[in-house]
Amino acid sequence: MQLKETFQRVKRASKGLALLNDKQRNEILNAVADAIINNKERILKANAQDLAKMSKDNPLYDRLQLTDSRLQGIASDMRNVATLPTPLGHITKQKTLPNGLRLCRVSVPFGVIGMIYEARPNVTFDVFSLCFKSGNACVLKGGKDADCSNREEVTLIHQILAKFGVSPDVVALLPATHEATGEMLNAVGYIDLCIPRGGRRLIDFVRHTARVPVIETGAGVVNTYFDKDGDLQMGRAIINNAKTRRVSVCNALDCLIIHESRLPDLPELVRPLVEHTPPVTIYADEKAYAALANSSLFTLHSSLLKHATEESFGTEFMDYKMAIKTVVSLEQALEHIDANGSGHSEAIITNDEQAARRFQAHVDAACVYWNAPTSFTDGAQFGLGAEIGISTQKLGPRGPMALEEICTYKWLIEGEGQIRS
Repeated sequence: MQLKETFQRVKRASKGLALLNDKQRNEILNAVADAIINNKERILKANAQDLAKMSKDNPLYDRLQLTDSRLQGIASDMRNVATLPTPLGHITKQKTLPNGLRLCRVSVPFGVIGMIYEARPNVTFDVFSLCFKSGNACVLKGGKDADCSNREEVTLIHQILAKFGVSPDVVALLPATHEATGEMLNAVGYIDLCIPRGGRRLIDFVRHTARVPVIETGAGVVNTYFDKDGDLQMGRAIINNAKTRRVSVCNALDCLIIHESRLPDLPELVRPLVEHTPPVTIYADEKAYAALANSSLFTLHSSLLKHATEESFGTEFMDYKMAIKTVVSLEQALEHIDANGSGHSEAIITNDEQAARRFQAHVDAACVYWNAPTSFTDGAQFGLGAEIGISTQKLGPRGPMALEEICTYKWLIEGEGQIRS
């Protein structure tokens, strides 16, 4: 294992994080946030090198791009994490046994968290802030598309850590190679938890390869159901925000499910999408296609209307594309989500509370919305400060993973010489 020495250094350095108190951690996080702003030219120059290798037509270009305002946001998020209460040292259970033994369950760091992610250089800073605040060291494995950006960011973090007398080894960035991913996933005894953040292909590779514990995040096939009792103006706004706010993120809308009785309203529902710059291409089933093709809207925008295929449903587009599925009932909408959703985020638009409650009770996803867009599935939006990813699995954390979700616990037991019979 060529990276074994790296893993060993990170493991050793993780022990030293326990010697820092929360005030010291916060001071360092604020210093890194300041350094992001003071060194933005360095970061943007490195990011420009990455962007030069990617076509602007690539949907991932937006994920890859850093700007002045995005760096301001990243620094603000890091400062926000510094203001949050520490997740460490919380007593979650306490009892005294009949034999006098005193038991206490207390929150502690995992130790070393490995993070695999793709063309998202903001994740480097997000993961560092959450791991450092929670007392975890981190091993980062970014994609080759963002390698220049990631290396400049980690260099900056290392400089601040060294300035405060903290081992830079608490953060390690691996080579952006497929081989490094394999070594990371097999670093048993060094990496305590691995979190992949990316598309289905990455998630599947990690699941099939890893020998270290894994929490799956990222892949999102997102549906929104417009019910027979949905409000048209509310629906227009929600659907537009869920689809066009940022098409490359995992909470972006992929499929609009519409009740058959509301097909006459469909052209108005999707008008903001087709008039958006850039516009959204619609992949509609037969009923939805007929409703749109006969409308004046698509007389002007006929090139944006396509016939859906089976592959159109259950696809995470990550692009200005959206499928439309027509159903005759709430039950059929639920069946479609069961068959095509990924357990990430799903939504219903309706004024019928009974239908909404049934939808929320039935849908098996980390986040289930009523009259709100799935774009809110985000750690910062949930008031968690930031997030390390959106967990789509049921064992362990589910939904946005922030500070509490990257801690575990241990039992502390005190006695006065008791022995077990």
